[in-house]
Parts: sequence; structure tokens; C-alpha cells
Amino acid sequence: MKNVSPNPKPEVLTFGCRLNISESEMMQCYAEKAGLKNTIIVNTCAVTAEAERQAGQAIRRLRRENPSAKIFVTGCSSQINPQKYTAMREVDGVIGNHEKTNPESFTKLAGENQIQKPLKVKSASVSPLSLMQRAFVQVQNGCDNKCTFCVIPFGRGASRSVNFETVTEQVRAVVDEGFNEVVLTGVDISSYGRDLPGEPTLGFMARRVLTEVPQLQRLRLSSLDPAGIDEDLWELIKEEPRLMPHLHLSLQAGDNLILKRMKRRHTRADIVCLTERARKIRPDIVFGADVIAGFPTETEAMFANTYNLIQECGLTWLHVFPYSSRQGTPAAKMPQVHGSVRKKRAERLRALGQKEAERHSRSLIGKTVSVLVENNGIGCTPQFAKLELVDRFPVGQIVDVRCVRIENDSVIAESI
Repeated sequence: MKNVSPNPKPEVLTFGCRLNISESEMMQCYAEKAGLKNTIIVNTCAVTAEAERQAGQAIRRLRRENPSAKIFVTGCSSQINPQKYTAMREVDGVIGNHEKTNPESFTKLAGENQIQKPLKVKSASVSPLSLMQRAFVQVQNGCDNKCTFCVIPFGRGASRSVNFETVTEQVRAVVDEGFNEVVLTGVDISSYGRDLPGEPTLGFMARRVLTEVPQLQRLRLSSLDPAGIDEDLWELIKEEPRLMPHLHLSLQAGDNLILKRMKRRHTRADIVCLTERARKIRPDIVFGADVIAGFPTETEAMFANTYNLIQECGLTWLHVFPYSSRQGTPAAKMPQVHGSVRKKRAERLRALGQKEAERHSRSLIGKTVSVLVENNGIGCTPQFAKLELVDRFPVGQIVDVRCVRIENDSVIAESI
């Protein structure tokens, strides 16, 4: 969550995913160009009930701290349930998820609520986001999958892709601005191209970007659906060193029955095969994963299958979420796991994730690695490990450093 400080300039408070962060940066630019002052925009998330609770809490705090400001709410939570936010006395207006990426929306904020109906859009917006060290380029929005636990399709609409010519232009633009690393982001980027003429794949588009923007030093992909990794992308993983050896998988669970009840498209065996295939063609690759703990009907044995799969496949960077029941989803009608059990299982998975991350950190000691310099003296390796840099380098630059020791759970790296 980005902190908001008193400022006559418009401010954006962000909850949720990288795509939300990307769109928040775009809204910030549009709001400033529109001349909005003393305005706060809250970009909400609906992936968990906790995210929605935090958004409501933040809105009330913002009103107390900024009594004269205009407060507008947007994002997935307000798209799904706009009445919840228009009923809040602290809120001056609600902006639809599609309208928040339209510059004209920010010239119309005159205090009147702008409640949007569920999304019916045909194309995706493009939003390059710069956080000084890397740039995010949105290549896709929405989702066609019907996972039983997820409300995001209600907030984002159907999957829609940005044509690869436009993506290439955006990547070229941010590289020309001096960015050495670009992240291709979206809700379900594995589905990229299915709605475009000729159905170009994610791998095809990524290769086009790397070919036509040879100055780009690093390309990353945001979260991938394991069932959607196309053969073009497999070839790119094998052949292109500028595609970073870090895949973040939308795993969710490691038990076949739970995966079926989630309506996921992969099985436990698919994940084993995927990680084995990737390591065979790219031995230095490292995996991250999103995992849900305590999904309805999950027994201790089912949970153990997920826990053991993480170990078996060597998944390093874990994003763990206790299951959150979302009204209107099929999973909300299934027999629920007690909240305390969900919490304990999430804690066990996070502890496992910490153990796997520490294992990876130890493997770096004594090695020379190339890092992207981030803020606060942090360097990011191709595998997405974060190192503490002894020496100071310009933010956004790529430099070679040597990993010398672990100190306070952090890998310390210094100039060669």
C-alpha cells in the first residue's frame, strides 16, 4: 500500500496486484494533467475480504486526515460492489475499472458519483509504469477462467489483449527513457492473444519485443497460469538470456481434488513436469508461486500434498493467502475450513517459503551475479533474489557484484 501525505497535488492509494499498481501510476499522471488538486483516489482490490476491509479502513482514515479533500474510489472492489462505497459518507465518487484508464474520466470529476456497470469492453488499455528501477507494461486485462474462489472476472471483465505492435512501441518508449528492465503484466497474461487476429501467443509477443527492442537488457513476466505456458514461450525460455530465469506460477494448491474443486486447469503432476522441463532447458531458473491455504473441504492430507509439492518442486518465492470466502463464488457455498485452521496452514506455508528462500540465499554466497539496482541499496538478481549492496550505484542500472555473506537474513554483495 502506498502512503498518502497531505499535498495539493492528486494522490493515489493502491491496494492489490502489480496491474493495480500500474494503473495507479497512469491515474496519477492523468489526474495531474487534468489539474486536479486536493484529490485522493483509492484503487481497491477484491482478491480477499481482508483487502477490502483494509481499503474501507484507509478511506475512513483518509477522510479524518484530509477533511477538505475529494476522495474517489476505483478498482476491483468498487467495480463489483459500487453501492458499498457510494454509501460511505467519506467517499465523493466511484469510478469504473475501465474508466479509470481513460484520461477523460479525470476531467469529469466534479463531485458527482460515477458508478459504472459491470465491464463490457473490447480492448485492453496500455499502461507503462515506471518505479525508477524497472518499467511495467500492461499487455492484457481481464480473465476468462472461472476459478471457483475468484471474483476478479467480475471486476475486470473478459480477457482482452493489447496488440503486440503497441506493446513493442511501449517497451521501446520506456527503454528509450533509460529503463533496463521491463515487466509484462496483466490479470492472466498466459491467455495473451486469444482475442487477437491470428491468436499470437505470449511467447510470440515476448520474442517480438526482444527482437525489435534489442537495447532492452531484461524482460520479466508477471504471474503465469501453468496450463497456459505456450510452446513459443518454452522456446524463448531456452534460447533467450534476456528473458529472466524466474517464473511465478499461479499454483494455488498441490492436491488434485482441491485443484479440481478450484476449477484450475492443471494437476499436481503438471507442476512436477513443468518445473523439471524448465530446469532441463534453463538450469538457473527459479520459481515463485501463489498458494491458497485452507480452501473449502481441504483436509490435513490435502494440505500436506500442497506442502510436499512445494518442497518436491523447489518453489522458492511463495505468496501465501489464507482462503477468503467471496460472496457469489461457487467456493463460498462449499463446506468451509475453520478460520483458525486456514491461518495456521498459511503460517506453515509461509515458514516453508522462508526456508526455501534461505536455501536459495545460501546458494548465492561466493558467486558473482548481475543485479538491477533498486531503491534503498537493494540489488535484484535475474532470479528475483534481493541483495543488500555494500556499494552505492545509480538506481535502475545493472551491475555485477559478488555475494560475500549472509547478515541479518540478507545476502550482502559488494563490487567485484
